[in-house]
Amino acid sequence: MGIISGIIAGFVASKLFDGQGKGCIVNLVLGIIGGALGGWLFSLFGLGANSWIGELIVAVIGAMVFLWVWNKLLK
Repeated sequence: MGIISGIIAGFVASKLFDGQGKGCIVNLVLGIIGGALGGWLFSLFGLGANSWIGELIVAVIGAMVFLWVWNKLLK
């Protein structure tokens, strides 16, 4: 289930960020990084996810933060 969640989170984040998906493998990696980054960011504020949907939202937010930082570094 974690791999499917990672693909979904990466796909949703890339669609929201620039309007297109990045491919299955890239979406998976993006979702995994997003899950770790989002979990860390939310823990800084004392927040956490208690359900699969909550974890997916945290991963999408983390992936979008990662994409934003990545794009700023490349410019």
